[in-house]
Amino acid sequence: MINISKHIVMKKSFIIGLLTGSVLYLNSCNSPHLPKPSEEQYQWQEQERIMFLHFSPTTWTELEQNDNSVPLERINPIKLDTDQWCEAAIAWGAKQIIFVAKHSGGFCWWQTQTTDYGIRNTPYKNGNGDVFQELSESCKKYGLNLGVYIYPGDRTWGAMIGSGGKTKDPSKQEAYNKVFRTQLTEVLTKYGEMNEVWFDGSCVIDVSDIMEKYAKNSVVFQGPHASIRWPGTESGKLFYPAWNTVKKEDLKTGVSTQLHGNPNGDVWAPLETNTTLYDHYWFWSPNKAQTRKSVDKLMECYYQSVGYGSVFLLNASPDTTGLIPLEDIKRYEEFGDEIKRRFGKPIAKVENKKGKEILLEFEKPAVINHAIVMEDYKHGERIREYKIEGFTSGKWITLTNGISVGRKKIDYFDSVEITAIRLMVTKMADEPLVRSFSAYYVDDFTPPKKQSMRVWARPERVSTWNREDLQNNKLQLKVHLTGKVNVPGQYVLNFQPEERVEFEIQDAELFYNEDKALKEFVEIKEGKIFINQTAQITDNSDLYVMVSLNCDKPCSGKVEFKAVLIH
Repeated sequence: MINISKHIVMKKSFIIGLLTGSVLYLNSCNSPHLPKPSEEQYQWQEQERIMFLHFSPTTWTELEQNDNSVPLERINPIKLDTDQWCEAAIAWGAKQIIFVAKHSGGFCWWQTQTTDYGIRNTPYKNGNGDVFQELSESCKKYGLNLGVYIYPGDRTWGAMIGSGGKTKDPSKQEAYNKVFRTQLTEVLTKYGEMNEVWFDGSCVIDVSDIMEKYAKNSVVFQGPHASIRWPGTESGKLFYPAWNTVKKEDLKTGVSTQLHGNPNGDVWAPLETNTTLYDHYWFWSPNKAQTRKSVDKLMECYYQSVGYGSVFLLNASPDTTGLIPLEDIKRYEEFGDEIKRRFGKPIAKVENKKGKEILLEFEKPAVINHAIVMEDYKHGERIREYKIEGFTSGKWITLTNGISVGRKKIDYFDSVEITAIRLMVTKMADEPLVRSFSAYYVDDFTPPKKQSMRVWARPERVSTWNREDLQNNKLQLKVHLTGKVNVPGQYVLNFQPEERVEFEIQDAELFYNEDKALKEFVEIKEGKIFINQTAQITDNSDLYVMVSLNCDKPCSGKVEFKAVLIH
């Protein structure tokens, strides 16, 4: 073996970047200035892979949002087998299942007296079935954690998509609040401990006491109690770098996303990267099943979710019999096998090291094309920039470099034969604590495409105004976006006067089919309107933004629309 010790300089303690001075490792583990995960967040994040499970009356249609048109007597999944659901999760390495117990239409899969629109009024097990109970028992049997998705809204009460539980008729709000609070209490108390609670699209109903009493050990997706974040798309991919920390004020909005990620944030809020097996559908239908993602597509998601330090949430869609289709099961098995093939056995690995230089020497020269770095993130996210070098032909060469690491960073590069590899941390917030550093060779490897959904990536004019439209230099403008915001994601409206004027956007409201969305979905910043679209919008949905604009003098102008790019 080549003697490379003279090329390595090891320092026992250092801090550069955000802090100055020196701190010994024994004292720096609990560095007070860095946000750290709670025990619940840490255990959740360690799962790495979670399976979503979408099943509702929508499964009996081609729709993605329940229009309550399916008669309850049709809902009879006679082959339903929650053991099979658990086996599907295990096939690709998932450690938890999140069950959609109630979607936007209001149908409940558990025995509840809060509504007539539920499993007790279907032929399934003569009205005595409780799918949530069945799944809870299966998860215990297979050693899987369980989480619950319970939509704060409810179509049957007029609390529509994007409402967060706010009813169209104010006189019904108090009654619906009681219904939802009862439903939430039921799912949190009757089926074992929930590892995760999903409030899709935030929650305006006060459930603080319920969450404090029954969900202390749960991580929460969206809403006032949020402790994890949505990436900003349902593509299954993050952009890079991906930070685990945000500012408290951003997290408290209940709808913060990856765009709010901040290495200097003051609270830990990791990312949960969700996507569908069917592209881009959550619920089963014969036509939707034809869009099943390939293993290569799923591996792209894995690299750009887990490989960027996130938890990967992949959906499963039982059909009308209650079974996950066999073709889907096969794809999950293929996906799990491919992860094991690539990363099941490293060529070399070191663990539990500290410092800015971590050396990994090989027993003999080896060809590699991947490296994985894992921080000991229990003590905060410390690495801010790094590079990975390989020793070949008597010298160190740079193989790759990066910024954030967090729980896990998967790097890939051109195949190279080396005798050693080293991690060089070039910027840090505190002394790096490296949980593991490993090298791999993956044959038959095609680098994943570094791109995600780029819907309307190029600016498009969606509205204009003329001088005559202003009254006392004030403008009320309706910006139509029907057919534009066709997938969940983050979008921006840019206002461009045709002459030099000072203007201010005073207010902006988002509407779906005349239903006003929560204020949190619209942010006014730097003369632009940012739209956070968390709900699936179908092609026939009427979507628009009402804008109030003040100008210092009459002017004409245009409004451009585009998506916030992921890469």
